[in-house]
Parts: sequence; structure tokens; C-alpha cells
Amino acid sequence: MKNFMSTFSFELPTGIVFGPGCIKELANELQKLGVSRPLVVTDSGIVKVGILDKVTALLPKTMEYKVFDGVEPNPKDKNVSAGAKAYKEFNADCILAIGGGSSIDCAKSIGVLVANDATDIKPFEGKNKPSKPLPPIVCVPTTSGTGSELTFSSVITDTKNDYKMTVKNQFTAPKLAICDPELTLTCPPEITAACGVDALTHAIEAYTVNCSEPISDAVALYAIELIYENLLTCVNDGNNIEARSRMLMGSMLGGIAFSHSDVASVHCIAEALGGMYDLPHGTCNAIFLSYMMEYCMEYCEDHYARVARAMGVTPDKGRAGAEAAVNAVKQLAKDVNLPSFAELKVDPADFDKIAEISAKNISTDSNPRPMKKEDYLAVLNMAMKG
Repeated sequence: MKNFMSTFSFELPTGIVFGPGCIKELANELQKLGVSRPLVVTDSGIVKVGILDKVTALLPKTMEYKVFDGVEPNPKDKNVSAGAKAYKEFNADCILAIGGGSSIDCAKSIGVLVANDATDIKPFEGKNKPSKPLPPIVCVPTTSGTGSELTFSSVITDTKNDYKMTVKNQFTAPKLAICDPELTLTCPPEITAACGVDALTHAIEAYTVNCSEPISDAVALYAIELIYENLLTCVNDGNNIEARSRMLMGSMLGGIAFSHSDVASVHCIAEALGGMYDLPHGTCNAIFLSYMMEYCMEYCEDHYARVARAMGVTPDKGRAGAEAAVNAVKQLAKDVNLPSFAELKVDPADFDKIAEISAKNISTDSNPRPMKKEDYLAVLNMAMKG
């Protein structure tokens, strides 16, 4: 038991509409917000599978909108600048983000630039740099992974320095999230798997960081339960709407949890790899989760044992329970056919730089085990050996 003698605050500034078919409430919700000219922020994949057309068809016939579909995977600073330019040229009054974490993170940073009359996201890197409320942002997630529709931050690639930076502030939280599990049905198995273990990483790190609090702990543990019990079903039977609904809720709860605590060193490595190699964020998190848990085990055995109980794999406490949690995560990654670290073709000659960047990440200090560059090198080598 922890943190009941510490002072903390818990805020959830984002309204939530959840349930199969709830996207039909989009027009009504926009009207409640009093907006009339949305910039629709999305990516080419969402356009290709027809989700963009499905969502925009629900907008009021009299509502004018502009589509910005220039979001890349691991959204870039240049995508944010281009989106902000499109917003101003269209004279938009809100942002409608449709897609996974890339589109939603990009939309939030576009909002930062618009609110602060800026053209470059770099000066807003870190915590509490944005100083003005953003235009209303409505998020429509199409994957169960990042939970970005409910978080206070966005992660953007700094293309000049090849690393991912975080823009974090209460102002970056969206105004509304419309979370319809039906929109996740078209997500292919490999993306479902990577996003799902990414969501599991959020929940496990949120629960085990050294800065969590009781409400985020409770939310994180339920997220772990929902994700672990339903991910494999979603991968093997993507049309199972009940499993998809549970996965989306698990992802949302994971986002709420880490927004009110933090992520930790798994994310630090994943963001370093994403910045340098443009690798999928969810895949990197999924690969490193079990290795980082194993490396940190002696610092949080009881917490990992509680994670194991949330997954339903053991009633044991202490070391045995913690080891069960690590083994369950490793097995889940195999069951959903995630690649190994070696398969990503990362050059070991870059490990030193990856470790250095990871150690400088703002979430390193939240990890349950103190981490320096040498520790990150150790985990990288563990993962490469498999």
C-alpha cells in the first residue's frame, strides 16, 4: 500500500462518450461545443480504409470542414507545423482528430501552436510550457493502444535531432473523446497486437512508477485485467465486438492512469528508437516491456506480483508473483506474434546513443529502479540476446 500519506490531485478534463455505435453522436456533441468549422486531422491509412468518410458523413450537412491527412507514423514536428498552417488558412474553430495515437498526438500539438500563435512545436517541449487554452479538440480513436484521447501530453519527433520530445500540460488534454469500439474492427492483427501491448505497458508502468497515486493505481490495475484478458481474442478474432470494447476501455483506462502518474523506462527506450529509426512506438514498447520488468524486479517485486494477480496468472506474492508477471508478459508477446528486438534490425553500434537518449528522457526519473545510461545499455543487450 502506498501514497495514502501524500498529497495528490486527480483531474479528468476530457469528456467521454463510449460504446458501440456512439460515433453517431458526433454531430450532436459538436453542436454542444458550439463549433462549426473543424480541421479534421488524420492519416492516409484512415483515409484508405474508409473510416474518414464514415466519420465525416456524420457531420451536419451545413458544417464546413477541412481535412489534414499529413500525419506520419511517429508524428513529426513538420507535420504539426503544416497542420497549424492548415488550421489558420481554413479559419477553423476546433480540431477533430480521427485515428490512432499519431493523429491524436499531432492534433494536440497543432492545437498548442494555434493557441500560442506559433509555428514550431520545439519551444513547447517538456512540462507546462503551453500557457494558453487550446481550441476544442475532439478525438475519435481507431486503435486500442495509446490512450492519447485522454492524456495531457503529445509525443512529437524532433526531426533535426532525431528524437521524440514530449509536450505535456493540462491544456493539451482534449475536450471530448468519442470512443466507439466499432471503429477498431478494421485494425489489422499486427497493429492490434502492437497497440494492445503498448496499452498494457502504459498500465503496468503507471502502476509501478515511483510517482503513482491511489486512484491511478486502481485504474491501472483494471486496465491490466481488461487488456490481458482480451488482447489475444482481438488479434485472433478482430470482429469480436465485445472483446474490442473491453480492449478499448482498457486502453482508455491505461491513458488515464499514466496521465496521473507517469510512464517509465520502457517508454524511454521506445521513444529513443522511434526518434532514431522511426520504428513503430507500440512495437518497441511491446518488445521491451518484459525485459525492463525483469531488470527492475528487485525494486518492485510486490507491485509486479499485484500485476500478475490482475492478469489472473497467480495468487503468489513477492518474487514468485513478480516472476509470473514477467513470464506472462513474455508469453503474451509470443502469442500475438510480436517481433523480437533482433528482427527490427537496430545496429548494436547505435546502442550507446540510444541509451544516452533514453537516460535523458523526462520519464527516466519515474522508473522504479534508478536508471543511468549503463542500465539502458544492459536492457538493450538483454533484449538483443532474447
